[in-house]
Amino acid sequence: MQFVRNSLLKTSTFSATLSRTFSTAIPEIRIYEVGPRDGLQNESKFVPTEIKTELIHKLANAGIKDIESASFVSPKWVKQMSDGSDVMKSIKRVPGVNYPVLIPNLKGYEAAKACNIEEIAIFPAGSEGFSQKNLNCSVEEGLKRFKLVADQAVKDGFRVRGYVSCVVGCPYDGPISPKTIAKITEDLFAMGCYEVSLGDTIGVGTAGSVRKLMREVLSVTTPDKIALHFHDTYGQGLSNLLAGLEFGIRTVDSSISGLGGCPYARGASGNLATEDLVYFLYGLGVNTNVDLVKLIEAGRYISNFLAKPTESRVNRAIGDRIKNHEDIVKIAACSP
Repeated sequence: MQFVRNSLLKTSTFSATLSRTFSTAIPEIRIYEVGPRDGLQNESKFVPTEIKTELIHKLANAGIKDIESASFVSPKWVKQMSDGSDVMKSIKRVPGVNYPVLIPNLKGYEAAKACNIEEIAIFPAGSEGFSQKNLNCSVEEGLKRFKLVADQAVKDGFRVRGYVSCVVGCPYDGPISPKTIAKITEDLFAMGCYEVSLGDTIGVGTAGSVRKLMREVLSVTTPDKIALHFHDTYGQGLSNLLAGLEFGIRTVDSSISGLGGCPYARGASGNLATEDLVYFLYGLGVNTNVDLVKLIEAGRYISNFLAKPTESRVNRAIGDRIKNHEDIVKIAACSP
């Protein structure tokens, strides 16, 4: 019984913290959409350039301001991303919208630089096992390679974002020490990254493990420089996000229609669905300036092409039955 009372006390304290956070001022939550890249990279059915481009246009039209649009990895390893240059050259860019790309090495960087980019992302692993599978090198060697890319990008005036994968658990090495992730995060900031996204690549995280991670990572940086990237394999994405918000995190990665997975992490499901994230934030009173009706349409567009059901519970629940964005906001907020 004492354990139960302690648990309830912690939950009450956590809820009170969030209540104070969201009642004093509506915070800015930045949604970093990764669907066109991370969401599609694991799909076996090749998505033509024009479909990818139209998806990006629909996301921008819905109000998403950060849309990771392409990857410049080798087509030998990720065929789905082989048309990165074509995608970036085909996008009808909207003022105020950021279209970052994923970069594995200097060769990929040079190809991307010819495509009118403004921001790149580099992606070291948080575990030795995943680094060997994903990058074919150790964590230390991977960081050295990415430093060469970051140094050149900073010199050329581009923004650099860092990803760390497998921040909670690894399919090859098991649980990962938060201290290890904090050190890699520190290294990425030293390279010139303006932000580091912490990725639970296989989706094994819980609110408890996320809190432990946050305490360690925030000993080397501040919440405004950290993003959270959750896969929803065990259905913990939103509860993990809530734990991150407790620490003042204000940037969240998500993927339209819950698309995603990883070629080197068997069993990992898609990312936290953007539709579910937006609905969740509206329920907290956070104005994301995203039109959820248009976002649902974008999710259905790509799901229909892939001939697979959406992984977004909000998309499935709302579908075509509600056409007015404000009506959805009222449902999320439980207001008359």
